Amino acid sequence: MDWGMQNRMARLIRGDGHCFFLAMDHGYFLGPTHRLEKPGQVVTPLLPYVDAVFVTRGVLRSAFDPAMDKPIILRVSGGTSIVGANLANEGITTSIQEILRLNVSAVGLSVFVGSEYEHQTLMNLAGLVNECEAYGIPVMAVTAVGKELEKRDARYLSMACRICAELGARTVKTYWCEDFDKVVESCPVPVVIAGGPKTDDDLSVLNFVYDGMQCGAAGVNLGRNVWQHKNPPAMAQALRAIIHEGATPKQANEIILAAAQA
Repeated sequence: MDWGMQNRMARLIRGDGHCFFLAMDHGYFLGPTHRLEKPGQVVTPLLPYVDAVFVTRGVLRSAFDPAMDKPIILRVSGGTSIVGANLANEGITTSIQEILRLNVSAVGLSVFVGSEYEHQTLMNLAGLVNECEAYGIPVMAVTAVGKELEKRDARYLSMACRICAELGARTVKTYWCEDFDKVVESCPVPVVIAGGPKTDDDLSVLNFVYDGMQCGAAGVNLGRNVWQHKNPPAMAQALRAIIHEGATPKQANEIILAAAQA
C-alpha cells in the first residue's frame, strides 16, 4: 500500500486491529428516519466513542462540523428508495473529484449478490475501486440483501464477501450470522458487522457483536441499534467496550444499566 492508503486505513482501523463505525447513511433510501431527523444533533454526543462515521455527502455538508477530527466513510451509491420497485437498482452517485474535495477517509457502496442487479452493482464496485485506488482511497463494500433477509447465512455471506474482496474492496461490511467464523476466515480483507433492524433487546445486540469479534471481525458498522437506543451514548460506550476493551456482553450491558440509574 502507498502511504496515503496506509494512513487512511490506519485512521479507520485502530492500532488494536479493531474499529467501530457509526452508520448514519440510512436517509439515502429511507428519507427522514426515526431519530435521525436531525443528524447533526444525533452524532455530536456519539463522536467520542466511535472511530468513523458512514454518511452521505449531503448530510456531511449540512450537519457535520468541518473542524471535527473524526474519519468519514462516504456513502457513494444510491438512486433507489424504500418505496421504489427494487432497492438493488443502485448506481454511483458521487464523483472521484467530490470524494477528494470532501477529504474523506474511505468510501462505501452496496452490492446485491444474487439479485437482478448483481452484475450492475458488482461493476459499480469494480469501477469505484479502479478510480479510488489511484488516489489512495479505500473502498468498503456493503453486502446488502434488500428485503430478502433469508439470505443471511454463512454460505451466502461468505460468497458475497469473498467476491467483494476479489474485486478490490479494502473492507467488507456484512451481516452477522451463525458460523460467522466461516465468513471471516474466507475473506482476505477486514470484515465489519452490520447492525440490521433496530431491536429493543440490548443483550442480543451485544451478544452478536461479541460473537462476531470472537470470530475474527475487525469491528462493527452499526446505526439504528445505537442512535435509536433510549440512551445512545451509553449503547455506544458499551459497544466500544466490547470492540476495543475486550468486554463481555454482560460487562458491556452493565454500562447501559449504570447509565440508566445515573
